Amino acid sequence: MYLHCQTYFSFLYGTIKPQDLVQQAKSIGLERLVVADINNTSAVIESVRVAGSLDIIPGIDFRNGVKQQFIGIAKNEKGFEELNRLLSSYLKEKSAIPERCPYLKNSFVVYPFHPDKVFTVLQNHEFIGVKPADLRYIHLPRYHKIRHKMVLLHTVCFNGTKDWQLHKLLRCIDENTILSKAPELTTNGKEVFLDEMAFADAYQDYPHILAQTAQLLYACKPVDFKLGQHKNKAILSSHLQFEEALNLDFEKLKKLTYEGAKERYKDITATIETRIKKELNLIKQQRYVSYFLINHEIISFANRRGFYYIGRGSGVNSIVAYCLKITDVDPIKLDLYFERFMNMYRKTPPDFDIDFSWQDRDEIIQFIFDTYGTEHTCLQATYTTFQVKSAIRELGKVYGLPVAEIEEILARLELPNSLEPLHKEIVRFAKTLHDFPRNLSIHAGGILISEKPIYCYTATSHPPKGFPISQFDMYNAEDLGLYKFDILSQRGLGHIKDTIAIVQENRGVTIDIHNIPRFMEDEKIIAHLERGNLMGCFYVESPAMRMLLAKLACNDYITLVAASSIIRPGVAQSGMMREYVLRHQMPDKGKSIAHPIMWDLMEETYGIMVYQEDVIKVAHEFAKLDLAEADVLRRGMSGKYRSRNEFQMVREKYFNNCQQLGYEPGLAAEIWRQIESFAGYSFAKGHSASFAVESYQSMFLKAHFPLEFMVGVINNSGGFYQTEFYVHEARKAGATVELPCVNQSHYLTRITQTTIYLGLRHIGNLEQRSIAILLQERRKGNYLNLADFVERTAMSLEQIIILIRIGAFRFTKKSKQALLWEAHFLLNKPLQTPVQDTLFRQPINSDFKMPALHYDERNDMIDELEILGFTISPPFKLIDEPNMQGIKAKDIPQYMNQEIQIIGHLVTTKYARTKHGEVMYFGTFLDEEGDWVDTVLFPDVAAKYTFKGKGCYLLKGKVTCEFNFYTLEVSYMRKLRWWNARD
Repeated sequence: MYLHCQTYFSFLYGTIKPQDLVQQAKSIGLERLVVADINNTSAVIESVRVAGSLDIIPGIDFRNGVKQQFIGIAKNEKGFEELNRLLSSYLKEKSAIPERCPYLKNSFVVYPFHPDKVFTVLQNHEFIGVKPADLRYIHLPRYHKIRHKMVLLHTVCFNGTKDWQLHKLLRCIDENTILSKAPELTTNGKEVFLDEMAFADAYQDYPHILAQTAQLLYACKPVDFKLGQHKNKAILSSHLQFEEALNLDFEKLKKLTYEGAKERYKDITATIETRIKKELNLIKQQRYVSYFLINHEIISFANRRGFYYIGRGSGVNSIVAYCLKITDVDPIKLDLYFERFMNMYRKTPPDFDIDFSWQDRDEIIQFIFDTYGTEHTCLQATYTTFQVKSAIRELGKVYGLPVAEIEEILARLELPNSLEPLHKEIVRFAKTLHDFPRNLSIHAGGILISEKPIYCYTATSHPPKGFPISQFDMYNAEDLGLYKFDILSQRGLGHIKDTIAIVQENRGVTIDIHNIPRFMEDEKIIAHLERGNLMGCFYVESPAMRMLLAKLACNDYITLVAASSIIRPGVAQSGMMREYVLRHQMPDKGKSIAHPIMWDLMEETYGIMVYQEDVIKVAHEFAKLDLAEADVLRRGMSGKYRSRNEFQMVREKYFNNCQQLGYEPGLAAEIWRQIESFAGYSFAKGHSASFAVESYQSMFLKAHFPLEFMVGVINNSGGFYQTEFYVHEARKAGATVELPCVNQSHYLTRITQTTIYLGLRHIGNLEQRSIAILLQERRKGNYLNLADFVERTAMSLEQIIILIRIGAFRFTKKSKQALLWEAHFLLNKPLQTPVQDTLFRQPINSDFKMPALHYDERNDMIDELEILGFTISPPFKLIDEPNMQGIKAKDIPQYMNQEIQIIGHLVTTKYARTKHGEVMYFGTFLDEEGDWVDTVLFPDVAAKYTFKGKGCYLLKGKVTCEFNFYTLEVSYMRKLRWWNARD
């Protein structure tokens, strides 16, 4: 009798998780119910997945805000598609939902009963929903004509009456109001599951309503979503039966694979042939053919457009992907574990994460939608969820608490007994809201492409000026059998793409950036790796990575691949990163302490789990789980699946097997601890290999074209570091770095031979409109002087002062003071619009003599700091503390275990907690010569000293070394005072 059940996917309204809704329904003996959330279908797939014998009928509660217009209930799968299309049209057009529903052929429509509004003409599929509170009206004569159209409409949206207060708080959050001004509610707390006898008693005088309700409910056929069966689009499906299309798709994939193999390998050996056949057979068996072909179509389009990309993810383990050029990683050469890529027990296809430059990604997405159409394509959704702290902040505002009091609650969260009763209530509700979905958002790069219309599975939401997005997340999509295509963007590819173009323009050199084997043997690259000279290089430039590479003495591809995965939190936090470095330095000792089975399984990584496939290997070979169970562990690494019963069952079987195999309990527990540490934080080996390939490409450009590379990095908004450090790196590499100039600078930074002109976009508070006018006018000819600039651009005095202070008029050979006087003279009566071109231009005569004024270089540096946010030369000249000295960073190794003093320019900081919860800091600095200084502040020192923002610091401490990496253990730290002419 339940035609209207809601979950917490009625955002900021419902309070029941789909799993709880199903469990409660089963507990009272229900056979079927309707799940109909407010303007949303997010709960449908999740409810069906956990429903078991309970029939879930999908529906939608159509509302304007919280005002219910009608409920649509799908008679069958066509009805669900019908409802999804209807809702999608309203969401796309941002139109109000009407009182009467358009005609629906395959759905029922239930209108809420209103005493003052009577629909006297109802079609066969339309009904009036009557709540128990409405029964006092229906005996009136005006309702007699529609008695046969009345059905029971009892809403369920709470776990119990206690949830009504939570619902009330959610409504306040949604309306951004305080509890004392709570919006009018459409619920009363009684919207819970009731015993069937409660309905029998309430409607005892109206048995026809109960009968009609049951008739409607059982006239619906539950939608069979065929969970887990492949639903991605076939490539050659036009005018063909689906099975026939799949066969033709396979022949196309086979042809493309062998063509690519001849190009990649030249000589197709028996090993390569065997691997290709094995993969192709399994791809066909698992029905992943179109998944490969669509990815191939995407990268083929990218190649035609000249877009640079990187293919990564577990699909990199595939030789078919390598032959299709989805990836540049050779799984044969790198000995990538096939079963991580695919096995007959794996229920989902391998991941292909295809990275494009951020400049190209939108065109790629547009190509996909144009190729497959919005009828079959949408972006993958994700859910923005409440976390405890964010919920406390939201609820604190609802309760009317001031910000300071809310922050006090957060500060005492670990001491719940110290909280006041009201604060405890807020924390209790916040914990209840933990992981509640708040709204739909867009997955970072996932796109769904379905064989049937996408509306067969979901309605689509439409963000402003964006592509349609599904209403379920990637986990529901995988359960459904609809697998996403990941089209991502990263700035590292922008660095590479732009640098190649800049080198071509500046030097006339064409670069083959895909010649990876050559890069791996390049002596300059090896030297950069060994020295850690990697600033700007994708994934290897951070202090932590530079430290790891130094400790590994990395000078080859295989070690870099391992490092790309070891640096991830899963391996690092398990303590195995340090163990890996130790065994790498002393492999004989590593072999003696590793378990023999672990060593045999992972000899390349010294018996240590480094990659995701290592988990599968260990589970399968060490604990004797079958590949299906091992794949459950792999999925469990994502974190989301760890709460599912399947994961817990595999955990129990792991320990049972270890016991039967005679392993020591401590050994089994330790290896399981390492497996658990991988959750959400580890890479597949192929994924790391792809990252390492891109790192080599960046390192090649940095080693051979360092100035152009730094310009490429700067123009793509940097990487790990702020712009100033890439500017200093360019100077260190031999560039002459010039401040922005109205006659030389473009919007972006540019290079001519070895001179780099910073782009106009770096000038703080210079308006985009001013930049556009400046550049437009300059196309007609360079500016002659300040007066000419003023006359042609009509720029405001404030904007011109910014340009003067940054030195953008230095070509005039006038001092800043003289230019500022001139600007005030010229703009005493500001021009409103640029002066039109004249045949004979007569610039305003503003030449006048200025007395000689005192000049101090530091004044210019202060201007740079205030306008650019950094100085183009190292800022050490700004230190206003005479005779402050220290050693150079390059001399640190000479002072092993000795106390030293050094002055460093702060680059970046990082904090961490010890196993006892104490705070410690890491600080990275550059000395005056641009060399690195790496520091650590242990908890006792961190309690005394702290970093105080950008600037130069005096550092004192002891030099230590671990695995050939030198660190300063700070005992004293002080930020040095800047010089300021105004002091």
